[in-house]
Amino acid sequence: MEDLSLVGLFVVSFLSASVLPGSSELVFITMLINKIAPDSTILWVATAGNTLGGVTTFFVGRFIPSTRLPNERVLLWTEKWGGFSLLFSWVPFLGDVICITAGWLRTGVILSLLCLSTGKLIRYWVLMAGIT
Repeated sequence: MEDLSLVGLFVVSFLSASVLPGSSELVFITMLINKIAPDSTILWVATAGNTLGGVTTFFVGRFIPSTRLPNERVLLWTEKWGGFSLLFSWVPFLGDVICITAGWLRTGVILSLLCLSTGKLIRYWVLMAGIT
């Protein structure tokens, strides 16, 4: 049962980091409270799924035609901060726009992916620290 629950957490985390609506936090917290698996395993599975969903959104942004501009405020902010803007990719609704915009701007892949995954890990870690 643990393996199936972790797969479900991964899928929910992946989908909620894409442009599809979802709440991986609810599943994450429920699994922590019910001790479905070790806390560290739950943390890493949620982070991996959410990061891969964000990476997918980032690369989708690279295929948006240059004639179609993303949200102007996010565009200016992402231009200013580059890949570091992805530290905030976890923010509901705004995070998806940041990922798409960073991809559209073709920010450096390595820095972008490091910041994206770091932001997502910190978000889940803070949630976990509040529960345990």
